[in-house]
Amino acid sequence: MSKISLIAKLTAAEGKIDEMRAALDTLIVEAEEEEGLEIYSAHADTANEGVFYFFEVYRDQAALDVHGKGDRMRAAMKAMGGLLGGRPEVTMLSPVAAKGIDL
Repeated sequence: MSKISLIAKLTAAEGKIDEMRAALDTLIVEAEEEEGLEIYSAHADTANEGVFYFFEVYRDQAALDVHGKGDRMRAAMKAMGGLLGGRPEVTMLSPVAAKGIDL
């Protein structure tokens, strides 16, 4: 079993930054239903207002495959759609070293 990680860049639509922050909080809470999702954290870009990043670590491919398929999480992700200023940019990664999580 190999862990999978990714970084997703989300850009808020104009005038939607505060709503985006609230939606990100909701996504974090709703992610609790996903077994195998080990790290799910949202971050604001300090140099670019309205740009946010998710850092995610999954136990394995099966855990990634079910990401966003639970009812609560699907609803929370759908609510994000109207807040985005474009398509999310996702970079898939393979963890090499980390503190706080066994790889």
